[in-house]
Amino acid sequence: MHGGLMIDWLRFFSEQAIAAIDALALLVIVAGTIEVAIGVGRALLLREPPSEMRTAWLRYARWLVAALTLQLAADIIETSISTSWATIGRVGAIAVIRTFLNYFLERDVNEIRERDRQRALAAESASTGASADRASLRDTMPRLEPRKP
Repeated sequence: MHGGLMIDWLRFFSEQAIAAIDALALLVIVAGTIEVAIGVGRALLLREPPSEMRTAWLRYARWLVAALTLQLAADIIETSISTSWATIGRVGAIAVIRTFLNYFLERDVNEIRERDRQRALAAESASTGASADRASLRDTMPRLEPRKP
């Protein structure tokens, strides 16, 4: 009888944890969606450079990765209390899909971040190079001394 009671408690707490984690994932998605809507709307209204819109979408992708990670955690808990192979298979399929989505979102985020970093380094290098060119030109020019009377 104690084993059945323990399983009932485990199932009860697992279901509560799944609901709480899913609710948290939903809040993360809603918060990210509100943030991207404001960011993109502001970028469009103020006619900001495309990099601002790209930054807003990149931040949204981070929110989605966080939400997918939370949902995956809830899926893992759900498989621990499942009693049928059909439920385990369904949850497993959802987990695989979420894992792939998470992987590709993270990969895209990292690629964009690296591309932006490379552009910033190139721009910095170009501006530093131009300053160095001006300095070397200044050093090679003859100095004119004022004439003494």
